[in-house]
Amino acid sequence: MTSDSASREQLIQVLRGGHAHATFDDVIRDFPGDRIGVRPAGAPHSAWELLEHLRIAQNDILQFSRSAEHVSPKWPDGYWPKSPAPQRASQWDESVRAFHNDLSAFEALIQDPAQDLHRKFPWGDGQTLFREALLIADHNSYHLGQLVLVRRLVGAWDVKP
Repeated sequence: MTSDSASREQLIQVLRGGHAHATFDDVIRDFPGDRIGVRPAGAPHSAWELLEHLRIAQNDILQFSRSAEHVSPKWPDGYWPKSPAPQRASQWDESVRAFHNDLSAFEALIQDPAQDLHRKFPWGDGQTLFREALLIADHNSYHLGQLVLVRRLVGAWDVKP
């Protein structure tokens, strides 16, 4: 057991969410396929756009945390899908799986005792694994809140408290 195992476990908990807000799985579960690409009146994004943005940004942070060779997408266009709806119905499930896979991979980095949570990456401008974990948690939480709102606005949020 490492001396920072409690910190690592807390980071995993905050990455998974659910303490102060809905989890990723709560938010995307049973999302009606016919409403995935709908941009509600006054909302800038559809559920598909938000899901893809979550996936792309999380993958970028994961890859950045693994390697100096990673090249991030061009900001901001590279972080958003090109259209409000997927081209194929299967893309929603593919994106959900990729999100889960990347989150699991990032959690594995956090759980690896050989990874120093507070060592600055030799690349970047001072980022650490700890900071990147908090960035993923913060970013995901923000956009999951937007996704809940989109679900409400398209009449697809019937989760009971």
